[in-house]
Amino acid sequence: MVLALDGVYPFELGIPSRILGAADGRYEVLTCSVDGRPVRTNADFGVTVEHGPEILATAHTVVIAPVAPGHLAEEVSGDVLTALALIRPGTRIVSICTGAFVLAAAGLLDGRRATTHWQVADRFRRMFPRVDLDPDVLFVDDHPFLTSAGAASGVDICLHLVRKDHGSRLANSVARRCVVPPFRDGGQAQYIEQPVPEQGAASTAATRAWALERLDEPLTLADLSGHARMSQRTFARRFQGEVGLSPGRWLIQQRVVRARHLLESSDLTVDQIAGRVGFATGASLRQHLNAAIGVSPQAYRRTFQTAR
Repeated sequence: MVLALDGVYPFELGIPSRILGAADGRYEVLTCSVDGRPVRTNADFGVTVEHGPEILATAHTVVIAPVAPGHLAEEVSGDVLTALALIRPGTRIVSICTGAFVLAAAGLLDGRRATTHWQVADRFRRMFPRVDLDPDVLFVDDHPFLTSAGAASGVDICLHLVRKDHGSRLANSVARRCVVPPFRDGGQAQYIEQPVPEQGAASTAATRAWALERLDEPLTLADLSGHARMSQRTFARRFQGEVGLSPGRWLIQQRVVRARHLLESSDLTVDQIAGRVGFATGASLRQHLNAAIGVSPQAYRRTFQTAR
């Protein structure tokens, strides 16, 4: 179920229906408002919804669509609180962009890790100091609450839901149908306004592609900068500016992504997978996978074998 509030962004409001609706009929996506009446958007048109808040009581997943900054507040209105109270305990609740403000204002994110659009991150911290805000990522899965960054990161988090519920094969199929990447590299730091790079500055893209073909090798900053024909300092600075991550963090992220794929699609042991993706030991893979998504390789494999 998608909850639309006054001031909603129309683009993000439509993301759950577009992405989850392309998942071979696995989801029924319904949209409601707090009173069943039309909702004002931040554009020059309103949105008529077919349902009132009562459908929230039947939802397995509730998505809070984002609203324009002028509608953000430290407290939510009584009708919003009443609507949120209809959600059954344990229901998965997802926010897109500034939707995290609604969850935080309702006290649902206290003591939890979350994210929101980088432009309003400082404002979020001032308003909700009890929330552990991470403004550098595209989304955070702190079950049962999932929060995402700005605008199109709603696509990322909805694909994550499909991947988590039904496996990567279906998520990749949905991504192809919607002509979006199944998994975006880096975090939202790469989209924060940066000084324009000097004219003719070399890109690190070719080196990233080269590294992805050699994840099983012990790649170092010297290896990467040597391939790019830059000094290590220049390479690291340009890499951070383009990707939003340091080369070392990016390599770990890519190795975890490759390991997840092998856990889902193969019967290789954890130690064998660790070797294929460039982690020295199975213990190292376990540590990095747990840091990235909070589960062990065995638990992750069981989840996606069930999903398949």
